[in-house]
Amino acid sequence: MDTGADCKDMKHLVAAFYKFVRLDNHGELRAPLQDVCSDQGITGTILLAQEGINGTIAGSREGIAAVFSWLGDQPGLDGIGIKYSEADEPPFLRMKVRLKKEIVTLGVDDIDPEQNAGTYVQPEDWNDLISDPDVVLVDTRNAYEVAIGTFEGATDPATTSFRELPQWVDENLQVDPDTKIAMFCTGGIRCEKSTAFLKSKGFTNVYHLDGGILRYLENVEEADSMWRGECFVFDQRVSVGHGLKPGQYDLCHACRMPISEDEKTLDAYQPGVSCPHCIDSQNERQRQRYADRQKQMELAKARNEPHLAADISEARNRKRDALEEQRARSQTPSSSQSRKARSSRAPTS
Repeated sequence: MDTGADCKDMKHLVAAFYKFVRLDNHGELRAPLQDVCSDQGITGTILLAQEGINGTIAGSREGIAAVFSWLGDQPGLDGIGIKYSEADEPPFLRMKVRLKKEIVTLGVDDIDPEQNAGTYVQPEDWNDLISDPDVVLVDTRNAYEVAIGTFEGATDPATTSFRELPQWVDENLQVDPDTKIAMFCTGGIRCEKSTAFLKSKGFTNVYHLDGGILRYLENVEEADSMWRGECFVFDQRVSVGHGLKPGQYDLCHACRMPISEDEKTLDAYQPGVSCPHCIDSQNERQRQRYADRQKQMELAKARNEPHLAADISEARNRKRDALEEQRARSQTPSSSQSRKARSSRAPTS
């Protein structure tokens, strides 16, 4: 496998990939795939389901190549589309291969993106499609992603998770079934599945951007682009612009929301502790924990040491907080109060 000449000298190669394909034996693939990744020193997460495979992994160029060589030998898993990037530090703590009901969770049964996705539109043809005033353009991403960039004229469903999209469609997409509907997402996986969902609901003229926003930004010249802003990505770059150049956004390491340089000048922003998106939802224990974690990271950086231990500790603390909140909600008699508590939580990547 050729990962590209520009990837040869990368210290940590990151590969994001997915493929919708029926895998009746996905459970049997888990252990050997975990072994291959572990043997090659690969870290990250791979999801296996009957509907296909989805993952992001990191490691050496040779190790990544070995994993995709093994996958290519498995029935149905050849020709997986892969997007590469680089990381200065190890972006993942460990390697996890998980069995799931869906590789991207929509929460609707009997959706078949492999056979029933919408019409694929190449990035070079996307502008012509969405310039048609009769086309309904829908951004399938979450609200915090849309907030930093989207296509001109796109509708924002204002969802906090992909699972909310079917309800939005049922309640808001009140158009003739023959209406042209164009959908897009970051890398292609969500819009493939959402177009299959729309077709299952009786919509007949459904389109999606092949390769997602990332392929559009990579292939369409900025002077010709209908993209406005930057594209949120789920890795250390936080956001990218045209040519996939790193964007201007950073990440709040407390709530995982993208934050601009202007937001970092506000009093609410404290590196690693809070930002304007989360300061009002934190309690004192959380703030102290975040401050302690930030101190550990700064000390590790000064000593030129990795700070993975701090990340592991923080992950454990987040899980503990989530369990405590779940127990608290189960003991609260008012469902409206529970909804309020859920809505106050900032989304995570």
